[in-house]
Amino acid sequence: MREERESRPPRRPRREFDAPPTDRSIRWGIAHILASYNNTIIHVTDVTGSETIALVSGGQMVKSDRLESSPTTAMSAAAKVAEICRDKGVQALHVKIRAPGGHNGPMHPGPGAQAAVRALSRRGLRIGLIEDVTPVQHGGCKKKGGKRGRRV
Repeated sequence: MREERESRPPRRPRREFDAPPTDRSIRWGIAHILASYNNTIIHVTDVTGSETIALVSGGQMVKSDRLESSPTTAMSAAAKVAEICRDKGVQALHVKIRAPGGHNGPMHPGPGAQAAVRALSRRGLRIGLIEDVTPVQHGGCKKKGGKRGRRV
């Protein structure tokens, strides 16, 4: 029996294709994306959040105010951010998407948020975690609209 086992060719080790690479030399950053209905701001910091690597807004890309929050403008802003990140050695980003939220702002991000994330990944940056960090009110002040609310 033992002779038969020894005569078999050795098994190949199993390969795991879905396992992420364990390369520790990748430099990570955090992309803070503020997407309102009026503008899209992309702010990339280091992992601690204390040092700014790149800061680009929709207003830097277009001349007219109404186009600042559009997905096309967000894509061009993300392309500029990706170029700056590549120059400074950042290869991967964790993304934090923020809507205005809070007391009176909308709780949903504007149209530029998804376009910005897609553009960052298409420009060759690895995307890690995508997190929603919209501020949530906890009761707080009285909402506008008076005693009987907004009458339409």
